Amino acid sequence: MGEVLHLLQAEDRGEDEGQVTSAFQEPFSGDRNEDFDEDEFKGTSISLEAAEDSPRLDLFLARELGISRSYAKSLVIEGRVRTQKEEARLKPSSKVRAGASFAISLPPPRELELEPEPVAFGVIYEDDDIAVVDKPAGLVVAPAPGHWRGTLLHGLLYRFPSMRVINGTERPGIVHRLDAGTSGLMVVAKNLHAQSFLMESFRQRKVKKEYIALVKGSLPRKEGSVDAPIGRDPRNRLRMAVVPRGKPAITHYEVLWLRQGCSLTICRPVTGRTHQIRVHMSHLGCPIVGDVLYSPKSGEYLGRPFLHAWRLAFLHPTRGEVMSFRSFLPLDLRQFLRGRFSTP
Repeated sequence: MGEVLHLLQAEDRGEDEGQVTSAFQEPFSGDRNEDFDEDEFKGTSISLEAAEDSPRLDLFLARELGISRSYAKSLVIEGRVRTQKEEARLKPSSKVRAGASFAISLPPPRELELEPEPVAFGVIYEDDDIAVVDKPAGLVVAPAPGHWRGTLLHGLLYRFPSMRVINGTERPGIVHRLDAGTSGLMVVAKNLHAQSFLMESFRQRKVKKEYIALVKGSLPRKEGSVDAPIGRDPRNRLRMAVVPRGKPAITHYEVLWLRQGCSLTICRPVTGRTHQIRVHMSHLGCPIVGDVLYSPKSGEYLGRPFLHAWRLAFLHPTRGEVMSFRSFLPLDLRQFLRGRFSTP
């Protein structure tokens, strides 16, 4: 715990982040995770119910789906948005009444050669096989509906030209993901061998990940685990939830401190479900601060969830040695902590 709290302020003292050789080297073993998933919209059908009136359908869709208004407009024009009732073809300008239900059919990701473009992100380490990057909050990892340009993947292909030999496949080099609002460490593959090796490492749970999260309230124990299956929320298809027939999901957590009704927590996901930490913390009654999707009335404005992937360890795909990295808490989260908890 002392090392974590030390790192929360380390960057202010001018210390270096990056590779760690002595810490976080737990045994690399685990049960095979056959149903490993890094979910994305892939021909997804979504149901939405309007909680209030909206002057235009495209505005409603853009707000609820988190996509651009122009993309929402194209979904309507292409006939991908329908009401539960048999009505005339919808228009982007159609009014939305409270209680109206809509079915949206999102197209699969585009499988095409991506055009490399400069994108801002940090690089912690790189060699001929891999790169470890520090993703800023707000950056989408790979092209998806509403985000066809300016993703981390576009930036990787620009920064590392050698990766272009695996371009043309869906998400070249991407072996795991972080939500757009989550910052922190990711490992990417620079060739097909590394990509295959790392994907298998994730499937076999041989990759160790730690996140720093600030959650509302007090967790049940100082150290504990959540073993609860996750699937699509039947009431809101944009969200995930703990559901009886969901996929197995396990998260370990450790509370660092509890102050003013918030708990600074280390989360160690064993599985890789979509929104897993966010869902499990919310399931315990302690949603992540700033997470408007899972705690829309939290009253804490941060602009993104207080969730940072601060530690990552895995076996190198060629050398077989343990590679272990850490990333400082980014400036926006450090400033939030100071403003929220500093005493005058």
